[in-house]
Amino acid sequence: MTRLKWLTLVFLRYYRSMGLRVFLYALLSIAATLISPFANALTGVRFSTEITFDSVTPVLTILATSMLAVSTFSLNIMVTAHRAAADTATPRMHRILLEDTTTQSVLSVFIGAFVYSLGSLVLYRLGFYPPDAALVVMGITTLVVVAVILSLLRWINHLTMLGSIQDSLRTAENRAREALKAHARHPGFGATPLTGETVLPVSTTPLAAPETGYLQLIDMAELQNCLPDQATLYLDVSPGQHVLEGEIIGQVSGTVDRATLDRLVRAFTFGTIRTHEQDAAFGLITLSEIASKALSPGINDSGTAIEALMILKGLLWHYGRAGRADDAPQAANVVARFPGPPEFVQAAFAPIARDCAGNFDVSLRLVECLAALSASENEEVSSAVCALAREAMSYAEEAGMPERDLSRLRSVPFARDV
Repeated sequence: MTRLKWLTLVFLRYYRSMGLRVFLYALLSIAATLISPFANALTGVRFSTEITFDSVTPVLTILATSMLAVSTFSLNIMVTAHRAAADTATPRMHRILLEDTTTQSVLSVFIGAFVYSLGSLVLYRLGFYPPDAALVVMGITTLVVVAVILSLLRWINHLTMLGSIQDSLRTAENRAREALKAHARHPGFGATPLTGETVLPVSTTPLAAPETGYLQLIDMAELQNCLPDQATLYLDVSPGQHVLEGEIIGQVSGTVDRATLDRLVRAFTFGTIRTHEQDAAFGLITLSEIASKALSPGINDSGTAIEALMILKGLLWHYGRAGRADDAPQAANVVARFPGPPEFVQAAFAPIARDCAGNFDVSLRLVECLAALSASENEEVSSAVCALAREAMSYAEEAGMPERDLSRLRSVPFARDV
């Protein structure tokens, strides 16, 4: 992973943060409020108009009062939709929906409009605006009103799907596709693959985790830069794993001083939750959880489970067809093994195979999905789905499925022996 790719991941993490987006819109509104009185002086143009602040302040007052109510109401809708998605799909959907850029942008416009209108009214009452600034303030206010109207139309269209099971499936699918595509191109994120033939040196220095939590991101370029000459880091963890403070997460060949170890651990990002950026299995787990919850006795929604299966089948099919980058590892002195096709297949289908064992319709769709993936161009994907098909058949037999249904499951043709 190059420094540019790492910075892109970090930027996207903050870009999807609602707090940052709202802060930036509010900051822009404050800047527009403060610059308005000096627009004439900055442009050198003197406007002759009959517009006064008596005609501007009513518009600002309406905007301030309405935007406060709209912002509060929209936040309430967002929270309600997120809770509904967590109840009907999976609690993990709440975290994903918090990164919904459409909701963030709309709420940011509403709050920004409120800050602008309220700030303009306060500064006007304080005598900050000269009389000839009324036209500029009216012009900026008109632009703000247009932005609010467009955001309202966008918000109304977005609310038709927000919190629904279809929206949850689509959002989870998009996040899983992004992570799988990145993993397919760079399975080790720039590190040298750890294989069965890799031999660790006799003398190594352990690298301990600085805190307890999920490993979210690894900056491979920074690890490469921090390693002394001829030293190699052998990683024992991958993004998505939960580690304890002081737990050994890697070994550095030779003897390394404390300063170097401190620099190395700063290349790891830990948090209290799993994230999607470098954890491709997490998106598949989220979709699998949606299917498993749909199969629970309290919901009993086979259609949603089947829809999730179709999405998972498509994701892993395209993952198997994706080509890998031919460039050499960017972090040649970092040796690591990240989850691959066997782990992805297990994350996607193993829980569903267990939970749908007594449901013939879903079991049949599951076996058909696995049969289709057995023809994947990726040999590891093909082998993994065949192994899981045998596991799914065992679950069905143990659940007491009638022999005629078991025969139909066994009759589904695979591209290779199961």
